[in-house]
Amino acid sequence: MTAEFEAVPVTERGNPRTTNLSSLPVAEIVRLMNEEDALVAAAVHSVLPEVARAIEGIVARLSGTGRLFYIGTGTSGRLGVLDASECPPTFGVSPDLVQAIIAGGYEACYRAVEASEDDAEAGGIDLEARGFTGSDALVGIAASGRTPYTVGALAHAQSLGAFTVALTCAPDSPITKRATVSIVPVVGPEVISGSSRLKAGTAQKMVLNMISTVTMAQLGYVSGNRMSNLAMRNSKLRARGIRILMAEASLDQNDAIASLESAGGNLSVAVVMAKTKSTRSQAEEALAINKGVVARAVESLS
Repeated sequence: MTAEFEAVPVTERGNPRTTNLSSLPVAEIVRLMNEEDALVAAAVHSVLPEVARAIEGIVARLSGTGRLFYIGTGTSGRLGVLDASECPPTFGVSPDLVQAIIAGGYEACYRAVEASEDDAEAGGIDLEARGFTGSDALVGIAASGRTPYTVGALAHAQSLGAFTVALTCAPDSPITKRATVSIVPVVGPEVISGSSRLKAGTAQKMVLNMISTVTMAQLGYVSGNRMSNLAMRNSKLRARGIRILMAEASLDQNDAIASLESAGGNLSVAVVMAKTKSTRSQAEEALAINKGVVARAVESLS
């Protein structure tokens, strides 16, 4: 029995603090959940060196012709989809630069297709369908660290010479043997045994936030702490874009609005135009040459 228990991933084990959860009053349950969640930030803090190494490797690939892929199943896959989907509007990059693959396809984002995670060959097949190459970077996300679909995908990526990262909450799990860098925040057993959408999911989300945000900042898609490449697709984002342009180019509100109109509503074009006194076509050309990086486009026109 002991050996059998030790073979169970920590994410699947019972939490002794919540054994009587179903019989506790609501206030006690939420207190326990909050106390358990408080452990997550410390777990992530303990793996920051690995997070930094992963980001450095990803940036190196994306600085060339490579792309970043997330792959996973269930909650882990959905978290990858969420993070990848935020990159184009936040950083103004192509949807092709950061992509997510989830077992069972995008239908699995809103409907459980968990059986697909047992296919060890499917992950590699799905990567091939996206045109994944050895120039790319892959982050395999699996709370238990043993999901065949995700482990298989990382093995396929390794065989191509790609940069590989494992994000799991189970130390010494199979997925860690298939990655260049393993990020393993150990959050312990969940409040509901095996429900890794809880602490493990929170830890994974925190790490993915770091990976995408710092990678994009390193690539030049952030100016200071401002979204200089923000895609302004609604009134809230347009108001934010005006504030960013005011701060970036030292403009008042009316001048910022006029500059955005002259730039066709494109914030990065407006920033380049305002900083270099260039025309819209000049700014657009400079941004195209410099992969959309505002600072480099400004420098090329100065």
